Amino acid sequence: METQKGINWLGVLVGLVIILVLAWLSWQGSAWAVAQGKAAKGFWADLAKSLEYPLWAVVLGLTGNVILTVTKTKDFVKPAIRTELILKVGLVLLGLGININTVVKAGGGGVIQALVMIASVFLFTWWLADVFKLAPTLKAVICMAISICGVSAAIAAAGSVLAKKEELAYTIALVIITALPLMIIMPPIANALGLTPTVAGAWFGGNIDTTAAVVGAGTIHSQRAQQIASIVKMSQNALIGVVAFILALYFVTMVEKSAERPSVKVIWDRFPKFVLGFIIASILGSLVDAKGASLIFSSDAMAGIANVKNWAFNFAFVCIGLELNFSEFKKMGGAPFWVYMIATVFNTVLALIVASIIFGVIFPL
Repeated sequence: METQKGINWLGVLVGLVIILVLAWLSWQGSAWAVAQGKAAKGFWADLAKSLEYPLWAVVLGLTGNVILTVTKTKDFVKPAIRTELILKVGLVLLGLGININTVVKAGGGGVIQALVMIASVFLFTWWLADVFKLAPTLKAVICMAISICGVSAAIAAAGSVLAKKEELAYTIALVIITALPLMIIMPPIANALGLTPTVAGAWFGGNIDTTAAVVGAGTIHSQRAQQIASIVKMSQNALIGVVAFILALYFVTMVEKSAERPSVKVIWDRFPKFVLGFIIASILGSLVDAKGASLIFSSDAMAGIANVKNWAFNFAFVCIGLELNFSEFKKMGGAPFWVYMIATVFNTVLALIVASIIFGVIFPL
């Protein structure tokens, strides 16, 4: 079942079936929770509301991960787990449902928040990593992951500073293990603090390190929070290329002391292309008539696209649970863990303050 390129098509097929089954089960679990929530009151109603499909998908993905690991079949189905690709498809489709006026209004605040958060969190984590005496390359990967957008930023940083594969794996494991609890607990905390959906979404987008978990937290909270969280997170994502270029320049000139100079091409290579797709989709989705009806898509088409978007996110959340590598934690020392956890607390508190000021006072929506 393998081609000359070494692709295990049987493993891909089996993996896709597993993902489909787990995604279907998560959808059914979410539907059951919604039904229970309608029949409940007070705390139990709020609890049922929090049991949206992202949570079901991740939990079921983690369950499948354990089973695949125990049965030693995880590597066999691993080629089918394409979290980043599926997530980017969902985010582009999400753009169709976001009016460009909202993007412009929230985007201005999103850019300001992104600049404040990236600079503050990056510099704090860089200083903290020096205190814990982390290797320069590991320090760079962790700083970029926690200050911008987790896995994608970690991969970009690793490429820019030529980090070891193990350092990237450690950081990705930290990103996932931290983002999942935040995705679950932040929506109810936002409700307990009385945050508006806009401020809550900005808080999620400015703090949680993976785009998938950001979308998940927003989905659990409200549609408005999902939109704002995605916009804020993608404002940070858009700066991956710039920060990666600066890191590459710094390492070449200051750390490696090489005569080479990174080309501007590095920026384009590291730039998250799906952000452009999101913007184009937003523009297309914003072409409406006086009654607010789309000039391009019928109402049935928009409903169908929204359904595909939700399923894409569902698949991505399942894949997040499936791809977590528990063995990496055995190799990981205590220093990177504590740097990441302390920086996460700093990021969480600062993001709440910044989101409240920017989206609660300066750009109230």
